[in-house]
Amino acid sequence: MKPVIFITRKLPEIAMERIAQRFEIIENPYDEAVPREELISGVKECDILLCMLSEKIDREVIDANPNLKGIVNYAVGFNNIDIAYATQKSIPVTNTPDVLTDATADVAWALLFACARRVVEADRFTREGKFHGWSPLLFLGADITGKTLGIVGTGRIGTAMAKRAVGFDMNIIYCSNSPNFLLERDYNAKFCPLDLLLEMSDFVSLHVPLTAQTNHLIGIKEFVKMKNSAILINTARGPVVDERALYHALEDGEIAAAGLDVYEDEPDIYPGLEKLDNVVLLPHVGSATIDTRNNMGLMCAENAIAIIEGFIPPQVVNPDYRKHV
Repeated sequence: MKPVIFITRKLPEIAMERIAQRFEIIENPYDEAVPREELISGVKECDILLCMLSEKIDREVIDANPNLKGIVNYAVGFNNIDIAYATQKSIPVTNTPDVLTDATADVAWALLFACARRVVEADRFTREGKFHGWSPLLFLGADITGKTLGIVGTGRIGTAMAKRAVGFDMNIIYCSNSPNFLLERDYNAKFCPLDLLLEMSDFVSLHVPLTAQTNHLIGIKEFVKMKNSAILINTARGPVVDERALYHALEDGEIAAAGLDVYEDEPDIYPGLEKLDNVVLLPHVGSATIDTRNNMGLMCAENAIAIIEGFIPPQVVNPDYRKHV
């Protein structure tokens, strides 16, 4: 008899086929969030939980099944899971690093360009039949080449962001918990404290995980420090930015624009943000390419198979779980 895996949202077909080779599948067949009660009900019936970033995997969920063998997260971030409690219960937790690095960095750049050159605004203007010919003052935007890019957090995605900036002759400065010597050597990046980075940057791109320390990392005080012409990009986690403070900074002209792929109370957006012309809003599509999502699914499949076969999963985020076995 095959072990059972509960998949909380429909995955790419290539991943489902691989999982079906080894598991009996219980799944939410719809491309929408599974209700909380169905999440708990599904966990009770499975050996492995394959969940999404949008689902809160807390003590209640974990305790729903005393025999749960593993939690496989279809995301690189895992702030949705109570890692400490899973470790205490000897449950391995895995994620999907590396495979979405380039896709997410590309979306950050797409947002940067869209904000700087007012692409969404201009597209809407044109579609509404308002374009009546070239004008020297029509949709003036910000230059990118030769400007200063401030990168907050220089893990895989932040580093990929810097790599792309080299092609635009940008001055790269960065802030992280420790110096990134690869970034300095290969991309001539300069380390500086967050306050100085905010003061100097024409573009600020966020690439930090969500922790107690990074929650509302960018808020009222930080917006005051930024240039009035600065553009903020967030493809990290929504709560890294105080969304209320961002709304007022955009409305009052404290910063020029923002590009967001993530939100503080996702999927809800702070009221009024959607009405501002100087913000570009994406529906959390940082990793949304066909190849990336396929590879994320296959990585989840291999992690689940490793767990059920008694091996340490390749992308385990809590290796200490074995100490509690």
